[in-house]
Amino acid sequence: MCFDLSMKQPIYLFILLLIIFMGGMVLSLTSGSINVTLSDLLIMLSSNEESLQHQLVLELRLPRALGAFVTGAMLALAGALMQVLLRNPLADPYVLGVSGGAAVAAMLAILAGLSGLLISGSAFLGAMLAMLLVFGLARGHGSWTPHRLLLTGIVLASGWGAVINFIMATSPDQVLRSMVFWMMGDLGYVQSVGSGYVFLLVGLLVCLPMARSLNILTQGELQAGALGVNVNKVRITIYIVASLLTAGAVTMAGSIGFVGLVVPHLVRLMGVTDHRLLLPASALLGGCLLILADTAARTIIAPQQLPVGVISATLGVPLFLYLLYHGLGRRP
Repeated sequence: MCFDLSMKQPIYLFILLLIIFMGGMVLSLTSGSINVTLSDLLIMLSSNEESLQHQLVLELRLPRALGAFVTGAMLALAGALMQVLLRNPLADPYVLGVSGGAAVAAMLAILAGLSGLLISGSAFLGAMLAMLLVFGLARGHGSWTPHRLLLTGIVLASGWGAVINFIMATSPDQVLRSMVFWMMGDLGYVQSVGSGYVFLLVGLLVCLPMARSLNILTQGELQAGALGVNVNKVRITIYIVASLLTAGAVTMAGSIGFVGLVVPHLVRLMGVTDHRLLLPASALLGGCLLILADTAARTIIAPQQLPVGVISATLGVPLFLYLLYHGLGRRP
């Protein structure tokens, strides 16, 4: 099954995604342990009257929904770029170990008693360290190929995983819950939402002018080189942008699986293969899906909250199996 919303009719695709976005935002702002009616929401948005519901919606739910959107958008955009870079339909933002480096740094910060922006800052520095390690080791003394990059990332990701297990095994019980929630992905303490939108905007501004080169690169390196594409420059740019997007997303919300893997394939299943549309459409759809997943995480067992990574995995597994049955959309 393929929904043909490709370049011939791009407006319909983006109208659909904008409708999903607006519906998801309304659902996120009105749902939770305390339900808010649509009429009350409209009154709150149009007035400055202070009330408990006003604080709940505008100071808690709205920043969280905006954080969910930009996190999902960054992961989906990074996933689409990684699938082109590695020419592998199973590639996702975490395949090169960036999230592992972030997780180790964040857990050490939690263990040291830090909180808030200090944990986020530590996670970002850890992600940057992981990015530089993979980049340096993959280049080595030989050629910088997708296979070499992938193998280096997988090995380093396994190493980060071992360090994470060691930290969790030796940490006191009182900090383990915070570590586990961070590892599963948690939007409950999202901060610096504005920086996430800066990362997303810069990523789109850098990658969209390269869309033609990305289209050609999916056909193979030799063909891309023959058609005038500077393959090494495009590869390095993709790697840096995708890694920074992943670092930004992990810094904001921890590790949230399946969004970056599944969303680009969902867009391809709609008939979109041109990266001029695929990249922004993936970002929009990824943001919408994470808003819906976060809303479900807040409401399923309200007033308790689930890590959003649990919901994204629950939704991602059947979606991925569906995509696998249909040949993973259209291979990058």
